[in-house]
Amino acid sequence: MLKVYNSLTRTKEEFKTLEPNKVKMYVCGPTVYDLLHIGNFRGAIIFNLVRNWLEQSGYEVTFVYNYTDIDDKIINKANEEGKDALDVSRHYIEKFKEDYAALKLPAHSHNPKCSDYMPQMVEFINTLIEKGNAYEVDGSVFYAIDSFDEYGKLSGKNIEQLQAGYRVDSDKRKRNLLDFILWKPAKEGEPAWDSPWGAGRPGWHIECSTMNYAIHGEQIDIHGGGIDLIFPHHENEIAQTEARTGKQFATYWMHNNFINMGDEKMSKSLGNILKARDFIQKYHSEILKFLILSVHYRSLLNANKVAVEQAIVGLRRIYGALLEAGKIVNQTKEIGEHLDFQKKIEQADKEVTAALNDDFNTPQTFAAIFEIVRTFNGVCKEKGKLPVKAGAAKIFIDWVKAKGQLMGLFQEVPSELLQRLNEILLEEKGLSSDKILGLMKERWTAREEKNYKRADEIRDELLAMGVEVKDGVEGVQWQVKA
Repeated sequence: MLKVYNSLTRTKEEFKTLEPNKVKMYVCGPTVYDLLHIGNFRGAIIFNLVRNWLEQSGYEVTFVYNYTDIDDKIINKANEEGKDALDVSRHYIEKFKEDYAALKLPAHSHNPKCSDYMPQMVEFINTLIEKGNAYEVDGSVFYAIDSFDEYGKLSGKNIEQLQAGYRVDSDKRKRNLLDFILWKPAKEGEPAWDSPWGAGRPGWHIECSTMNYAIHGEQIDIHGGGIDLIFPHHENEIAQTEARTGKQFATYWMHNNFINMGDEKMSKSLGNILKARDFIQKYHSEILKFLILSVHYRSLLNANKVAVEQAIVGLRRIYGALLEAGKIVNQTKEIGEHLDFQKKIEQADKEVTAALNDDFNTPQTFAAIFEIVRTFNGVCKEKGKLPVKAGAAKIFIDWVKAKGQLMGLFQEVPSELLQRLNEILLEEKGLSSDKILGLMKERWTAREEKNYKRADEIRDELLAMGVEVKDGVEGVQWQVKA
């Protein structure tokens, strides 16, 4: 039984859909005025898992992930660069698509753009005016929060306290200091569309309500996004949509937490913004996904060097076992059965199911995977018939890849990924691969000449550099310690 933490009720609730076996999910996507940082991609990665697990659980999921391509930030960027605002947003949509493709995650059902839904937004706003939930003043349209009795129910914000916090309000035309904009009059140098209130453009909050309504209809099962969107964005979405429909907008509200750089929140003022494409180019998309999913989505994630190294260590353990399993399978055409390992897999299956059904608990999922890796490494050391080991190896590969696919992980070629991880650690520790290879060659020569003392000295020298040497039946291998 799947349980989901609902930000609306602040409790874990049994997951029940509006329609049998169907899930309508909407997640607030990027405002496309710049390259996205790694924090922006936390939602993309976690809600991919949510969609995948729901589908594996038998649901048909319609997953909407939008582009906000009309916004003050986009307009400011366009003015700075002397460009058209929609050209700027189109450019960064393409950049987002490139970054998303680098993550190797499946496409969403829909990626609507605000600019494609202008008639629907005008209609939505007009309906709110007719119902008495919005009012027009000099070409501006405001939402009247006093018309919606449940305003604040998602965020838990107290309206009187919020009003007290507004020492100065620049727009005296509002009936209530907290009334928010639905339609803005046109300004020179800004994109504008025709409306009954004059040329202008929509406010941010009405954009998501409209796209949601146009694609999903009056109600949805899951609405997701970052915790920074709870107030005012999601609060205002509820007010707008429920005022129009008279029905509960979303059954479950899911919010992922922030990513910090070190111990500080990423921000331009601190100069610690890390773009996703820069991270992927320096490290690897597999590391970013593993890093994000290693922490529960509702917990704060500290993306520091220690966390990156821990992700590398985890990936090396899993991919190292996958590499070994592939070698075993390739050694024989006869595949036997390893009944004890099969039982371990069946138990791990139950553990993964229980973890993901518990509000998508990825740390517990990883714990089950690592236990299977540990068990399989033990199988590799067993003295027994090769076909039996091959049977365990094949099951291991299939199982890890299947579980990984839910998270967008473990689909890389093991030898290639392990090599890349080694290269990353070399770069991080400032080590020279040429020097290491030279020492390895010298050590090999010493062993050939039976000069074991010198060979051991070189091994110790490499170890002091942070390089581990492993002598095996398939030759000598080395890797950088994380």
